[in-house]
Amino acid sequence: MRKIIGIGETILDIIFKNNQPTKAVPGGSSFNTMVSLGRLNLPVCFLSEIGCDPVGDIIRDFMLKNNLSTDYMSLFAYGKTPVSMAFLNETGDASYLFYTDYPENRLDVTYPRIDEDDIVVFGSYFSINPLLRERVVDILEYARDRKAIIFYDPNFRKAHAHDAVRLMPSILENFEYADIVRGSSEDFINLYRLTDPALIYKEKIQFYTPYFIYTDGSQGADLFIRGNRTHFDALQTNVVSTIGAGDNFNAGLLYGMLKYGITRQTLKDGSSELWEKAVRCGLAFAAHVCQSYDNYISDEFAVQYRD
Repeated sequence: MRKIIGIGETILDIIFKNNQPTKAVPGGSSFNTMVSLGRLNLPVCFLSEIGCDPVGDIIRDFMLKNNLSTDYMSLFAYGKTPVSMAFLNETGDASYLFYTDYPENRLDVTYPRIDEDDIVVFGSYFSINPLLRERVVDILEYARDRKAIIFYDPNFRKAHAHDAVRLMPSILENFEYADIVRGSSEDFINLYRLTDPALIYKEKIQFYTPYFIYTDGSQGADLFIRGNRTHFDALQTNVVSTIGAGDNFNAGLLYGMLKYGITRQTLKDGSSELWEKAVRCGLAFAAHVCQSYDNYISDEFAVQYRD
């Protein structure tokens, strides 16, 4: 059975609305994606790091309750599990403050077995952090050698925009590893100050991979395959928080890739029919998550999609 392997940071998100703490939930970009996929009872595993502290205990317990193995979590005794504060504005969009205290030796973890047509998901600052870069590249090399499909979400936030030039070599290397790139409008504003998805695809993505999905919140999504573009309108929803929207678009898309049998052979064929179905799953997952303060799909929503 095909597996989905996630790589990324793990963090506790404390959510503020009207300057008051509203909820605390385990988070992290790839983490949110993997929790939603775990709730769908899909075969998933996650590589990350947390501290041996009460916050780390909360996250490990949460993972086990959501069918997400803790076997590939690096546990550190020195330092603390990171915490973020997410401040929601009137439209449900968030700005962040991060509090971290990592040890010197990081991501000391055993890799899971990766097989052909498994999907490896990675991205965010975690994937380009100089302190972790060697380990991330090692995992990506292993995934490529094993003929997995590599899915990259830059998730490049404003906090790092000032450092984009220095980090660009690692970002471009990630594009080289990727079979599929999914990025948001915010990512490409912060990376390149570009807002035209066709121009972004032509000048920044197509050289590395013909598969690109551009998401733009309420404006919907654009799918690019070998120069062909298909636009999808966003689903109308009552927005409470957009914190997990992109992560759960990824979850829906990955769910669709498994459901509709998108494999390495499919990537070679270049057909858009199956991809359009997968993108619509992504839009449905994102719209659902925006209706609550949770970073992942609800158990009730997951029941609708379980085979």
